[in-house]
Amino acid sequence: MCAIIGIYNYPEASKLAYLGLYSQQHRGQESAGIVSSVPERFFIHHSMGLVADIFNEDTLNRLQGDSAIGHVRYSTHGESHIKNCQPFTVNYQHGRLAVAHNGNIVNAPQIKKQLESNGAIFQSNMDTEVIVHLMAISKKKTLVERFQDSLQQLEGAFSLVVMAESQLLVARDVSGLRPLVLGKKKDGYIVASETCAFDLIEAEFIREVEPGEVLVIDEQGLTSHRYVKEQKEKHHCVFEYIYFARPDSKVFGREVYGIRKGYGKKIAEASPIEADLVIPVPDSGVPAAIGYAEAAQIPFELGLIRNHYVGRTFIEPEQSIRHFGVKVKLNPVKESLKGKRVVLVDDSIVRGTTSQKIVKMVRDAGATEVHMRISSPPTSWPCFYGIDTPSRKELISAKKSIEEIRQYIGADSLEYLSQDDLYWFDPKARADKTYCDACFTGNYPVGQKSVKQNLDFDV
Repeated sequence: MCAIIGIYNYPEASKLAYLGLYSQQHRGQESAGIVSSVPERFFIHHSMGLVADIFNEDTLNRLQGDSAIGHVRYSTHGESHIKNCQPFTVNYQHGRLAVAHNGNIVNAPQIKKQLESNGAIFQSNMDTEVIVHLMAISKKKTLVERFQDSLQQLEGAFSLVVMAESQLLVARDVSGLRPLVLGKKKDGYIVASETCAFDLIEAEFIREVEPGEVLVIDEQGLTSHRYVKEQKEKHHCVFEYIYFARPDSKVFGREVYGIRKGYGKKIAEASPIEADLVIPVPDSGVPAAIGYAEAAQIPFELGLIRNHYVGRTFIEPEQSIRHFGVKVKLNPVKESLKGKRVVLVDDSIVRGTTSQKIVKMVRDAGATEVHMRISSPPTSWPCFYGIDTPSRKELISAKKSIEEIRQYIGADSLEYLSQDDLYWFDPKARADKTYCDACFTGNYPVGQKSVKQNLDFDV
């Protein structure tokens, strides 16, 4: 999962891009980059790490121009390495391009293999790079036509912003799997993965970029194009509501916080239990836990406190400190938990190892009972559309029943959100297949042939 930002026609565009990336840091903590533009020149700065650590006043001042694009990365395709930092820049026969991408192009390996057989040389192992190669070999006349030509060959999830020397091109895949929104600040246009970026930079939200739409932003203003003749079914990623999007964002036309709170209410109604406290696994479990507590009329407490300052470079101690990986992030409030029957609310269980450690932590802090409630259905299938989930053989719910998972994590009871309650906010959505829920059902809506080649059925 990643986030993108694009700025056109705004003074100090790089500083606006920086703030936009900062507000979307939750979508990727691996690397960050900004490319800005003045006539006939790009300015580039990217590195591994967090936005606030990579950029400062000096680096931003060097990123000149009134246009800029930016990216924060959470790798789903391509290793964690400086060469895979985005935005990706290239010089080719038609000029300079910089590309930032959120999503995953499922047929990228096949495209790359074909391009390499024809002599193409790749600088990275990102799926994003196939886009610029396809644009380079396109026989179409204009940049916009070459861009559309390349998009027609892609399968999977992509929200894209491409900066040329005098234009900003924006595109969203035909299924609308990943979010992308359009805004405006004075005379400048802005695109971002989430609306929370607009809140920070005080930009006006205009609308979502439509699935299958290409926006061209230049001196003439904004024009809209379609890169496909017929609009196909939308398949928005429902996991954006469960975990990835910031709760204060509006995604796919709906407020995320309210949906998450509703998930908690639905679990409380479907799976009531006698308890003394409802506590979330912070931070993603907080809205659902609030909803659960309200519906069940059980007190809500912050029984686990999260350390928000844990970075990738933190030096781990000797192995004698058990469960270090969880302990450095979470710490129980013992006085609140001691002698209490606790409902523990989290957004998902993937491998089960973290949940096992958290349940033990709460129990060791003095809780007499620990009842686990998950605000999503069991995650039984890997995602190929931009979420870095393990192979199917590593997903605990692909191998074990709910009762077996309960025993494994050590909870007194375990209940998941039902498939029907997943769409409480839009009862028609499940039947209409408006959302992609492949991680729960195995029903992959896009690029089935490419997905099948990657699936690992050895469970």
